Amino acid sequence: MSTPDWEERLAAAWAGFDNHAGTTASIGSSATGADFRALIDTLAAELPDDSPLGPFERACAWDSTGHPDQAVPLYREALARGLDGYRGRRARIQLASSLRNIGQPEEGVKLLAPELDGPSDELDDAVRATLALCLSSLGRDREGLALVLGALAPHLPRYQRSMANYARLLVEPGN
Repeated sequence: MSTPDWEERLAAAWAGFDNHAGTTASIGSSATGADFRALIDTLAAELPDDSPLGPFERACAWDSTGHPDQAVPLYREALARGLDGYRGRRARIQLASSLRNIGQPEEGVKLLAPELDGPSDELDDAVRATLALCLSSLGRDREGLALVLGALAPHLPRYQRSMANYARLLVEPGN
């Protein structure tokens, strides 16, 4: 799929994102955002035609430059091509966020809810945070707050048990 050299060049491109694109909030369709997307397109073009990494990285570039509407079909393509593992999980998180941003939070909830029961990794809190945003966009703020409190609780120096219980009580029937 990719080589160590390609991965290094990709990492360097993303490390230099701010040099190309500024902040996500300020770039929109600016020339610097287009320059960054062109850089990612060049790297993606080096991959085999059926590689899921190309559309994934292109989706990330569109998303990061303020165009979730352009990112959504690319994330879907990457997943349809079999993107899995860590990058697959990232794609689902980022797709759910983009769906929320274009007014389709219910699709984001459907995409991320199964991730709560999947294998645990360093992206668990990102899954919960993004799912909480999708739920909030649907007016399900208590469920979203419960997810965020549950994700935060293990990181607290004290009150972990209390916060975990409060999170549970937010969504427990009758409370």
